[in-house]
Amino acid sequence: MNELLPWQQTLWQQMVGNPKPAHAYLLHGKKGIGKQQFAERLAYYSLCLTPNNKQPCGHCKSCHLLASSGAHPDIFWLMPEESEFIKVDQVRMLIDFINQTPQISPCKVVLIEPAEALNLNAANALLKSLEEPAGNSRLILVSHQVGQLLPTIKSRCIQQLCPTPDQQAAVQWMQQQLTAIDSEQLMQLLALAGFAPLYAVELYQQGVLEQRQQVVEDIKKLLKHQLVASQVAESWNDIPLLLLFNWFCEWLHCILCYQATKDINTLGMADMQKVLSYLADKASLESISQLQAKLLQERQKVLAKANLNRVLLVESILIDWINLLTTR
Repeated sequence: MNELLPWQQTLWQQMVGNPKPAHAYLLHGKKGIGKQQFAERLAYYSLCLTPNNKQPCGHCKSCHLLASSGAHPDIFWLMPEESEFIKVDQVRMLIDFINQTPQISPCKVVLIEPAEALNLNAANALLKSLEEPAGNSRLILVSHQVGQLLPTIKSRCIQQLCPTPDQQAAVQWMQQQLTAIDSEQLMQLLALAGFAPLYAVELYQQGVLEQRQQVVEDIKKLLKHQLVASQVAESWNDIPLLLLFNWFCEWLHCILCYQATKDINTLGMADMQKVLSYLADKASLESISQLQAKLLQERQKVLAKANLNRVLLVESILIDWINLLTTR
């Protein structure tokens, strides 16, 4: 059973201390801060037969079932299966589940994660159950991008923004999870993850520190004409496209901030500061804006699972990046 994260204690006390819990909660916030873990513990608490001190007891039949296999007749997990979307047939199964009587616990719980994966038909099919769930049912929706949800979904839930830890709390938690890396690498990971500690651990497990080092070194060689764009694009095949887009977007933003302020603190992480300050002196506002727009457009295509020629796309972006040097 998931433990509460240190920065979730206050929110937990507020939610379980409510004598009249809502029938539908929408937990939202930045990806990688522990929303899913919080939602699962809230579900386990709701299903527990003998909660103790506002926590699931860990000893009753319900807690044993959830801890041993996760299989429990009174909980329904709704998430993408064969695609990135949650489909209407899955929601129909959910509705059948809600209409049944609880078998073990005092209520039934539905966990939907991520809620933005509901396609339009699935979201519309869910509305009635969200508004008036049959029997004693509770729905917990988790969203990393709450702006993508239909207003009709959001309006039927109690919306709860989940807390993001401050830097000190995030680093302390990461030190317990990643004992093999030093403080400097922890801070680098945390920055790469947008200060979301669980996402930072996930990135570390994916080898992001090594990938970042490779990308930074290749870009420096590219600007010195020691490599060509096609070579670099080929060598980045194992690096997630979204990660690359996020880094390039961040770097362009840093260049713009530096052009406006001449403040070195706006140049982001130390590994790219010299490169970005050099580009800031060479690149025009128009060329930076055009590359930003292109990156955002292509990023949307990646999110939509468009069939892209990855190598050609990355090569094109790298050529635009080099051309920034000659636009001012």
